[in-house]
Amino acid sequence: MASFSKYQTKSGTKWLFKIETGIDPLTGRRKNTTRRGFKTKREAQEAAYELELEFKQRGNIFKEKDLTFKEFSEEWLEIYENERAVKPGTLRIRKHEINNLLKCFNQIPMKDINLSLFQRSINKLKRNFSESTLEGIYSTATMMFEKAVELEIIKENPTIHSYFPRYRKSIEEIESEDSIPNYMEKEEVALFLRACLESGLKFDFEIFLTLAYTGLRVGEFCALKTSDVFEEDGSYFLNITKTLYNPNNIVKDYTLVTTKNKTSRRVIDIDKAVFDSLQRISSFNELLKKEVGEEYHDRSFIFVNIGKYPGYPLYIKFIQHRMNRMLNLTGLNPNLTPHSLRHTHTSLLSEAEVSLERIMKRLGHANDKITKRIYLHTTKAVRERDAEKFKTLMDNVIKFDDIKLDNLNKNNPF
Repeated sequence: MASFSKYQTKSGTKWLFKIETGIDPLTGRRKNTTRRGFKTKREAQEAAYELELEFKQRGNIFKEKDLTFKEFSEEWLEIYENERAVKPGTLRIRKHEINNLLKCFNQIPMKDINLSLFQRSINKLKRNFSESTLEGIYSTATMMFEKAVELEIIKENPTIHSYFPRYRKSIEEIESEDSIPNYMEKEEVALFLRACLESGLKFDFEIFLTLAYTGLRVGEFCALKTSDVFEEDGSYFLNITKTLYNPNNIVKDYTLVTTKNKTSRRVIDIDKAVFDSLQRISSFNELLKKEVGEEYHDRSFIFVNIGKYPGYPLYIKFIQHRMNRMLNLTGLNPNLTPHSLRHTHTSLLSEAEVSLERIMKRLGHANDKITKRIYLHTTKAVRERDAEKFKTLMDNVIKFDDIKLDNLNKNNPF
């Protein structure tokens, strides 16, 4: 039943009404809505009648679609996977984000999740998650409720007028955002590769030479096949069209998926040393295939297991273990990862004065803040060279050795 009252505004008297809309599933309290701005009581009464009628109709329309959030989340995941043809990694992230939303909504009917409940829940989740993680959770919730409206499971999307709670960042967090990711200087790359050649395990040199000289993502590297390497008019190329997905690092449990995005599908030039290394490994694989026969997993991968599971592609954790061993032997930064070699490739291209546009095209980036940050930072050698150029320029104008600083300080009261 609606109640009516009038109130004063700068432009005169207005009318409002309050109407009960149900029970809040979280608190158990009665929910009310208020509508304002009516010129007369009659206008307010007519609007209240229409709203009451709408609530009654909604109850009839959605009576047989009283899905809980958990039930709908299972339905939505299936729709999301088929409708968007998402990669396994993306689907895995969405499932994780839904698990966090279930902590708030679980068995609550979808129709009972209103703006107030949704906003309180998001604000509560903020206490336990980083900003980037919460952004993913918020995005998933938005997609779910949009689809629920589209499927006529709910009438109104509670996320439309919600807001994303902002985080107050500490000085340390701001500074870390501007920090440069780990990478090697060219002298360190030389030291590392030389150690791989002299003290590395089987094919360590070929693995890390390829990563350092191409800037491939590790998943792209693991997915390389013999058909991806080719020569044309005396030049050597890599065709990058896929990536390896193996989240559990189980040798046989891998999937090949498309590259990260359209920009990531690319053909890049490679050095002859890389080409020769890849050919050398492919030749070894052919001999191994003949030796082990049908036991060999023959899918034309280049970087493969040569022990218990011959022919199966290497996975990221395996490469990280190999790299950790070499970092320990060389005394280089133990925090370096195989992905650091991608950053290293960026820095060396920058030092070689390759343009940012060409670097990003080679790396398969449409837009990447880290690549731009590394490019602007460049390497130690470039920074020193620029400083030396500036010094030489200014030495032609002013020579500080000819100036007696004591004379300059005579009138300085400090």
